[in-house]
Amino acid sequence: MSHRSIAQLFDLTGKTAVVTGGSMGIGYGIVKRLAEAGATVIIADVDEAEGNRKVAELAKLQRQTFFVKTDVSSEADVVALIRATLDRTARLDIFVSNAGIYPQTPVLEMDVALWDKIQAVNLRGMFLCNREAARSMAAAGSGVIINIASVDSVHPSMVGLAAYDASKHGVWGFTKNLALEVAKKGVRVNAIAPGGIRTEGVERTMGTANLRENIKTFEERIPLGRLGEPDDIATVALFLASDASAYMTGELVVVDGGVLLS
Repeated sequence: MSHRSIAQLFDLTGKTAVVTGGSMGIGYGIVKRLAEAGATVIIADVDEAEGNRKVAELAKLQRQTFFVKTDVSSEADVVALIRATLDRTARLDIFVSNAGIYPQTPVLEMDVALWDKIQAVNLRGMFLCNREAARSMAAAGSGVIINIASVDSVHPSMVGLAAYDASKHGVWGFTKNLALEVAKKGVRVNAIAPGGIRTEGVERTMGTANLRENIKTFEERIPLGRLGEPDDIATVALFLASDASAYMTGELVVVDGGVLLS
């Protein structure tokens, strides 16, 4: 590989990226960084009003973004998302599977409907997005898939997240196997394992005394002394999306402020 400058390595000009769950939180943080690096970014989310608001917000910064309403648990929606992306830009270079939910309910109090809902979004949705993105990328001979896993993929963070933890263990296992399957087709597949990140969803849970106390306890375990910000994950996603990580596939990058050390 010829030597390239740092600016060249991180330049995504001319590339197309899709970010699921891209209208808020970690997803929106990733959208902003990929767009800043020059990519055309498709925001895929169920929240149409918020998604369109973020597209308008980024347009003021001269960022090229579009919104496609997508329920990642729906096969038809995911197929339509890839088709809409290719129709608009004629290419798919980067796919970030970020959409996920994390209701907190102890196993002994959980019903099957909640279990199924969590797996449908976090695991089935990731599978559908990866499959469709990988099919398109394999046909083109190149591409990068980034799955947002969790520190809970390798170690439980708190009681009540067993269904979430099961889904995120699945994300990590799936990432490794798909990476093995598509490496020779020119497609790289990696995952990021965020620790506690201060998103809109986390802010909302702080309104509940029990959850607020759990988050406070979790935060006290973090060696770096704070919850992360969406941009802490977004900058790592940019690295994995760029040629700076060209020799990485099937890897899990933990971004947790050191919490797994505690």
